[in-house]
Amino acid sequence: MSTALIQDPSRRAVATWLFAVAALVFIMVVVGGITRLTESGLSMTDWHPVTGWLPPLSDSAWQAEFDRYKAFPEYRKVNLGMTLDEFRTIFAWEFSHRLLGRIIGLAFFVPMAVFMLTGRIRRREIPWFLFLLVAGGSQGALGWFMVQSGLVDRPDVSQYRLAAHLTLAFSIYALLLWTAWSVREQGRARLALTAMRTPATILAVLVLLQIVIGAFVAGINAGHIYNTWPLMDGALVPDGLFAQGSGLAALFDDHLTIQFIHRIGAYTLLAVAIWVLLRGRRTGGRARPASMGVLHAIGLQILLGIATLVMVVPVWLGALHQATALLVWTAALWLARLAWTDARKRVA
Repeated sequence: MSTALIQDPSRRAVATWLFAVAALVFIMVVVGGITRLTESGLSMTDWHPVTGWLPPLSDSAWQAEFDRYKAFPEYRKVNLGMTLDEFRTIFAWEFSHRLLGRIIGLAFFVPMAVFMLTGRIRRREIPWFLFLLVAGGSQGALGWFMVQSGLVDRPDVSQYRLAAHLTLAFSIYALLLWTAWSVREQGRARLALTAMRTPATILAVLVLLQIVIGAFVAGINAGHIYNTWPLMDGALVPDGLFAQGSGLAALFDDHLTIQFIHRIGAYTLLAVAIWVLLRGRRTGGRARPASMGVLHAIGLQILLGIATLVMVVPVWLGALHQATALLVWTAALWLARLAWTDARKRVA
């Protein structure tokens, strides 16, 4: 048998580890969404990248943490009169989000070091895995940079920093999945679905763009107004688009405009998904179920988006909407993987 078709069993552990870390990132993104939806993100007013593994453990420690929070604008302008028990609730979400980040860091670094020492991660791959480690660490720094923007006179984080934070999270998730697929497929024979490259690429780019737009919708709480569908402010195309501000402000600071663009993005994605399915049926093979999976995921996401809007963004539904965005992203990445990667070229 050709060595190109022999799979190294020792590499399966590397792929499994990467899939597990990607799953943790998935959970992290969902918890981050809940943190945003419950307006808990500004409850922790400092950042200790190395320490800070434990929450306050005594009544006096909790009171001291609460007193620090009271010194910042969110308490004075939004939560004046909040009780200590109410503060514990929002603190728990932000603390859980940060704790997950630390756990992910350890879950990546420790096995990576072991796999490097034992040769399961090959020498030529080490720079790539170190890059993934740095990317994960930079996400924590970007998260604190985002939080800092809300610890000022305006007690809400910058939508631009929020969008950057979410985009990096989705990018790290994609890199982990892609690397895991690469490791798992080494030594397996599979032809790339070259006929699907154009539609798969367009789809993946549009999915990521829609996710970024969704971050801006969340960043300025644009889902809390114009809560009707299919009409928006009484029309399919409402008056006043791009009327607020100029330049980027007209696009990313205006509730009406950004929500309208998000709606149009959903319709566009649905149309592209149907095109991808038609191309997938003609291509056959793995393209058929992969393109069908993409369409189903996007259809479900649109339904959840409509429900989230008309119900004025309940926390559970908003979190489910964000989780499904990750599923759509996963499906789009898998289709792109099938279209662009020929596993036969990879030697174990």
